[in-house]
Amino acid sequence: MAIIEEIRSLFPVLSRKVYGKELVYFDNAATSQRPQSVIEMWNRITSESNANIHRAVHRLADEATQAYEAARDTVKDFLNADSRQEIIFTSGTTASVNLVAYSFGERFVCEGDEVVVTEAEHHSNIVPWQLMCKRRGASLKVLPVDDSGYLQIDKLDEILSNRTKIVAVTHISNVLGIINPVREIIEKCHLRGIPVLVDGAQGAVHCKVDVQDLDCDFYVFSGHKLYAATGTGVLYGKKKWLDEMPPYMGGGEMVGTVSFEETTYAPLPMKFEAGTQNFASAATLKPAIEFINLLNDNELINYNNRIRDYLLSELISNSRIHLYGVPRGTNEDKIPLFSFTVEGVHHEDLALILDKMGIAVRSGQMCAEPLMTRFGVTGMLRVSLAPYNTMEEAEYFVKCLDKAIEMLS
Repeated sequence: MAIIEEIRSLFPVLSRKVYGKELVYFDNAATSQRPQSVIEMWNRITSESNANIHRAVHRLADEATQAYEAARDTVKDFLNADSRQEIIFTSGTTASVNLVAYSFGERFVCEGDEVVVTEAEHHSNIVPWQLMCKRRGASLKVLPVDDSGYLQIDKLDEILSNRTKIVAVTHISNVLGIINPVREIIEKCHLRGIPVLVDGAQGAVHCKVDVQDLDCDFYVFSGHKLYAATGTGVLYGKKKWLDEMPPYMGGGEMVGTVSFEETTYAPLPMKFEAGTQNFASAATLKPAIEFINLLNDNELINYNNRIRDYLLSELISNSRIHLYGVPRGTNEDKIPLFSFTVEGVHHEDLALILDKMGIAVRSGQMCAEPLMTRFGVTGMLRVSLAPYNTMEEAEYFVKCLDKAIEMLS
């Protein structure tokens, strides 16, 4: 298909070979590949405009600052935030969650209060809340998932209480690939006056996110899963919360005035961006999002859905495979991400053999050990696709997977 060929031509890495075979990159949920426009932006800032942003008045500093702030405006439009002040740049989803857990906890959480997460969370949306709860004397409560990988929303009302201070939920599990009903969760929580943080590490990639429509209080994601450079991330927060929360870190640029007696803080978003930022990488969010906008093509969307449906059908129909995160009724709840185990075969052995066949996949716990425990496994094999993947690659993967299973059985 012409549009797929056009998209693939934008990604230099997709033309390389691994062990003499064409690369099939099926580990996009961990890190997506980068289009040439992202690479060129990083190279341009690094080679031509390498200077601290927001500080000096010379030309290089001005160019770097403009590129950095242009990325903020692009992210603001991408999320449909109300104001650019609500867009905070971080080093990734992990840093964004830690920022909220610390600062929100310092301001709003007291001894005896509660925080709610779900059983499907990445460690990055569990551990920061545990740390905060331990520090503040609060407790962590968990909304479970069912055997199909769906959140048990009917149990949310009984888990929430008048001591619940915040709920943190993943938009899409990086293991299950099920699009969670975050709007419904947010509505239920807001009826009780409880704010909600949404982990959008996968959601920002696979869903059209409108934070004003969702009405979430915080939304976080990473640039490196979204075709941008590594070391980049976003925290969207409603201004009313960010204004009340204390800074996460102190240092240069996040201050208003400094004296040994007292320090005041800079206005948003600078209040939460202490020190020299990763400005060359952050600037790549703009071309990355511009690339995403090219993907809004019905022919391409239908093609990608056919690949998803094909892989889903193949994995479900194979009696040797146990798939985790199975959609109910319609496949529209499922992104092209599939985690599974094979009876009697270790997931890492499968991954190693597939690698020798040129196929990059993920094996292990996927930074979601509690979810592995819930399903009674020590790890899984995961394949996750992007719009630059093809049906031919999917068919090759199925063929190679069968071969690898036979070799290990």
